[in-house]
Amino acid sequence: MYQKFFGLKESPFNANPDPRYLFMTKQIQEALAGLTYGIQNRKGFILLTGEVGTGKTTLLNRLLDWLRGQKVSTAYIFNSRLEVDHLFDFMMAEFEIPCKSRDKSQVLMRLNQWLLDRYRAGETAVLIVDEAQNLSPEVLEEIRLLTNLETSTEKLLQIVLTGQPELEEKLKLPELRQLRQRITLRCRTAALSQEETFGYVAERLRIAGANGEPIFSKEAIQTAYTYSRGIPRVINLLCEHALINSYVDSLRPVPAQTVEAVAQEFQLDEIAPVAPVRLASPERALDTQALLSNLDELLGRLRQVNTLASRERKS
Repeated sequence: MYQKFFGLKESPFNANPDPRYLFMTKQIQEALAGLTYGIQNRKGFILLTGEVGTGKTTLLNRLLDWLRGQKVSTAYIFNSRLEVDHLFDFMMAEFEIPCKSRDKSQVLMRLNQWLLDRYRAGETAVLIVDEAQNLSPEVLEEIRLLTNLETSTEKLLQIVLTGQPELEEKLKLPELRQLRQRITLRCRTAALSQEETFGYVAERLRIAGANGEPIFSKEAIQTAYTYSRGIPRVINLLCEHALINSYVDSLRPVPAQTVEAVAQEFQLDEIAPVAPVRLASPERALDTQALLSNLDELLGRLRQVNTLASRERKS
């Protein structure tokens, strides 16, 4: 609708996680490098976390493009409202592994044989689980057990676990400590800085076919950053609707007041685009204090035992 008016070939701020539009900030570059390194070197378990709308799925799509180019077998699970049986059904279907039985032991045996065949052929298999913060501890534990499929020196299945910051909190649960200990690499996405926001908008416009003439005023991009707090998904929302409104009003470049009107329409002046910081409850603080006290007492007893043992050796 507005592409011709602004000299664009396509819509630059679609909500779809198009890997062509992945903006390579330093943090995104580090995350992508960490993911590819972990997979290539068979590190087993890799964790990718980030606030809602900071580009995790777009990053995963870029990773999937690279994996397919390397002819790596991949299973991508994006529906995290799964029971254990559904997890295995999705995984076997994604890997295109035929298995006549749905019995868990038979499925695992078939999967293990398939992974061994890939390993002997010098190939890698990758399981990517998106929105993993929604998985139950039982399903997460089943995913952890998949890392037991290994040779004496290598992990047969590489697992990328992706989710919002709540995933990191969930992994602190006592029943998930074994999973937490098996994570070998941690990667993160983050909100953009003000400078990165200017680069982000310019890059998306360039990819969409902008001819170099200004489409957004500097003040408009500054306003988009202020209301979005650097969250790419919110920047897309503001810019897309600001382009539509400016087209209707025949305004070019897009002025700051148009972006501000969109922000108010979507209540971004009332609701923050990121989750508030969760402070530890007083009960949690008391638990931590009690733990430290018990630890000090234990260390004191150990010192006493060591002192007595030292005296006995001397005598």
